[in-house]
Amino acid sequence: MIKYTIKKFFRMAGFDIHRLSERRDPIFQLLSGFRNFNIELIIDVGANVGQFALDLRSVGYTGKIVSFEPLTAAYTKLCHIAARDKNWVVHERCAVGHFDGEIQINIAGNSFSSSILPMAESHRSAAKGSSYVGSEATPIVKLDTVGMEYLSMAKGQSFLKIDTQGFEWQVLDGASVILKQVQGIMCELSLVPLYEGQHLWMDVIDRLRTEGFTLWAIQPGFIDPRDGRALQFDGIFFRAKSGNWYID
Repeated sequence: MIKYTIKKFFRMAGFDIHRLSERRDPIFQLLSGFRNFNIELIIDVGANVGQFALDLRSVGYTGKIVSFEPLTAAYTKLCHIAARDKNWVVHERCAVGHFDGEIQINIAGNSFSSSILPMAESHRSAAKGSSYVGSEATPIVKLDTVGMEYLSMAKGQSFLKIDTQGFEWQVLDGASVILKQVQGIMCELSLVPLYEGQHLWMDVIDRLRTEGFTLWAIQPGFIDPRDGRALQFDGIFFRAKSGNWYID
């Protein structure tokens, strides 16, 4: 009863208290997956200012991280933060997609909702402050063009994280070789169109399955604060591991 009363008090104030575990903490769950699959290199596509990498470091991941970020302001902060970490490399500023060249990226008011694709009304109305406030030109590269040199840095397996706000399909289009080399993928999966022209969750899951990946975990993502509807979640995929689990 004492434990229940304390939890009730904090929840009424908008907080929660719990022990870190795979069941309750998404980043801790991901770390367990990394340990299970011997992941020693993260390719972090769409790093923004390094939130994902910092979360991993906070729970004990010590392997190598390679981050990609297209926005000038976010890239500058990212480089400053990563400079303190000898196992964290930031690739020169660029977007990642399906060709090598240059492209315009839309800058969102909250930065992390920025995308190459036009934003849908469903996103703008559910996330106050996410509307586009400008745009800038950025180099764009295929992972197949620049990624292989980084994969050679890992003694163990590699993992690809994609956070590109609706542009995931194009990232995969430019990574046909890289996909054969990585052991796992983390990708945003949208239940409704949040950006114009994006592929939804079932398309992405089906595509990754044809590449040999199985959906290993689903983690909370973008929830509409007005009614609690889930709009997007993060899917974690790994290749089948002999003697552990299998693809049917």
